[in-house]
Amino acid sequence: MSKSSFLFFLIVFFIGSSCKEKKLNSTSDHFTGYVDPFIGTGGHGHTFPGATAPFGMVQPSPDNGTTGWDWCSGYHITDSIISGFGQLHLSGTGIGDLADLLLMPTNKTTNVSMFGIARDSLPYTARFSHSSETASPGYYKVDLENDIRVELTANEYVSLHKYTYQKSDVPSFIIDLGYAVNWDAPTESYIALESETQIAGYRHSAGWAKNQKVFFVLETSEPIINAHFMSNGETLGSRKKAKGTKTGAQLFFNKDSTSTVEIKVAVSSVSIANAKENLRNYGTSVSFDEVKSQTNKKWEELLSKIKIETPQDSLKTIFYTALYHTQVAPVLFSDINGEFRLQNDSISTAQDWNAYSTLSLWDTFRAENPLLNILQPEKANDIVRSMLAYYDEQGRLPVWTLYGNETNTMTGNHGVSVVVDTYLKGIRDYDVDKAYEAVRNTMMGDIRGLAPYKEYGYIPYTELDESVTISLEFAYNDWCVAQMAKDLGKEEDYQYFSNRSKAFRHLFDTETGFMRGKSVDGKSWNEPFDPKFSSHREHTDYTEGNAWQHSWFVLHDVPSFIELHGGNKAFTKKLEQLFTESSEISGENVSADISGLIGQYAHGNEPSHHIAYMFNSAKEPWKTQYWVRQILDTQYTTQPEGLSGNEDCGQMSAWYVFSSLGLYPMNPASGQYELGSPLFKKATITISETKDFIISAESTSSVNKYIQAVKLNGESLQRTYITHTELMAGGTLEFEMGPDPNKNWGI
Repeated sequence: MSKSSFLFFLIVFFIGSSCKEKKLNSTSDHFTGYVDPFIGTGGHGHTFPGATAPFGMVQPSPDNGTTGWDWCSGYHITDSIISGFGQLHLSGTGIGDLADLLLMPTNKTTNVSMFGIARDSLPYTARFSHSSETASPGYYKVDLENDIRVELTANEYVSLHKYTYQKSDVPSFIIDLGYAVNWDAPTESYIALESETQIAGYRHSAGWAKNQKVFFVLETSEPIINAHFMSNGETLGSRKKAKGTKTGAQLFFNKDSTSTVEIKVAVSSVSIANAKENLRNYGTSVSFDEVKSQTNKKWEELLSKIKIETPQDSLKTIFYTALYHTQVAPVLFSDINGEFRLQNDSISTAQDWNAYSTLSLWDTFRAENPLLNILQPEKANDIVRSMLAYYDEQGRLPVWTLYGNETNTMTGNHGVSVVVDTYLKGIRDYDVDKAYEAVRNTMMGDIRGLAPYKEYGYIPYTELDESVTISLEFAYNDWCVAQMAKDLGKEEDYQYFSNRSKAFRHLFDTETGFMRGKSVDGKSWNEPFDPKFSSHREHTDYTEGNAWQHSWFVLHDVPSFIELHGGNKAFTKKLEQLFTESSEISGENVSADISGLIGQYAHGNEPSHHIAYMFNSAKEPWKTQYWVRQILDTQYTTQPEGLSGNEDCGQMSAWYVFSSLGLYPMNPASGQYELGSPLFKKATITISETKDFIISAESTSSVNKYIQAVKLNGESLQRTYITHTELMAGGTLEFEMGPDPNKNWGI
């Protein structure tokens, strides 16, 4: 390690330690006291530490203003400058967007003509110390070195800022609608001072979301006595409004009577009028402290749905922070009146339900959405309704929806997986016939690789990059459609999609034991072949990984997959090699998403998340128990870099929530949860007001990681899974744990 690298890691360690010290000092008997929003703000976690209500429309949070992959959420723990506080943020994604509507308090007159440019030239940035930061669910505080304290909170529709000016030279704040990070750029913006306490406007932009329109209204607790506006780098004198590509303003308060100011910001995708209505309903009659308290209470109620018992406070911190992160996204998108904008600028209306956006489906179909099916079934219904609204607009289910826009990011069609998973688990408060139409039509399309997939039964590598990953994911999507067709009595469709779901058979190379790119002739492989080779998103057969990581994506027919390897012994030998193989990755364009390596297993990216549970199907469940515990122990910590990869809108944390409880939805739509190695002596999942599902493992410890016996509702359980129906019925799941494998259980 170089001296500069050592110094970097030393700085990160001390930053993490100071953040952790603050957090532990605030820990109480309340569940929110164990949540540390700084976990994931280091490394490649890409989370934000700011305030949000559960699944809230707004997420006020600090923005460093730095461009780069590790600033996808706007903030990274290694930075020491804050450019301002945006109202919209992404939780742990791999692409940077949002950070819209930047506010920043200041106590000096700034040059507004320099708004909307690179951070190092912005006239309003401030340094800060991480020791002055505090964060908890629904609240964030920082003391800036310009002698201003900033506090943030939020409810479902409104961001609330509190600025305390410790010097009253020029108490003021800026709004910079030209500010942008990474992929985002404004296309048109407008800002106007409508009264001495109200500002309204909009910001339209193109980035990851190609047609993002944010309308806003801002209300101050103190009168604005003066304002300096700008448009496209030009100051506008005494004018009280501005329109252009990049606009902004500095707003001034009376220095003789202003020490603390509260600012409320409401947004809408539809109109300024809707933003005002959101503010009237959720912001006008409440103070900062009232919202802070109300939002904390909402988080407390949500986090209390799973009560864990363990003597280790560090495990409580990791678990409840993970549970917190699983309830940040998707985000509320429809206004109080139900309206929300689609990417073609049409306005849809959610009547008696809420529309959601920020649907990271390639990630979340694996464990995040299954967790919501247990803890938030009403949200799961609304997520399906939302996806059907997007289907109406674009003729297919969404892939990755950001602010109502289809980004087409990532592979497969996992809107299909989520709809079918939700349906098969009995969550059906939507138009079921339309839902089936949507999953079927999506998989019968021709775009995103479906045309060659239908022609050849797989995607030849000569037709499309990432052909292996896309083919395997389409096969799973097909299986999901088949299961819904079967349940609805559509036998012809069931047979058709079941047959297509066998696509994985075409790509398995028996000589190497890997899934490989195959030519149109159906015989020859893509050569030369190196299972450790990675090329990020181009000139590759695999998505954000290599053959080692992507050859295991057969969720729906594991018995046949095992037979392709030559039976259980050959399969488990190859599977264990994944975890014990050396960790070097070859290639000149290695994907940065390959992280959290245990051998060639990459926990930092979602395609690996199900793999450790596959030993169960091959009659060696003790190996699942061993490797799951290894992952739990090594890939999650209480430090800012405590996530081994992108949080990805809750998926990285959902894996931990499930796995630490001792179960995991390896094939989400199967309705089965594979058993692993529970961390806690007891966990109580609230199913309803009258039902709990209790998981006990009294003897579990760092040594006692192996299952000796399992009882479900007092009866011996010899299978390695329980069903969704069994879990939702309430009851008890009892694990007897020990230091050595019981090779007779579960086989």
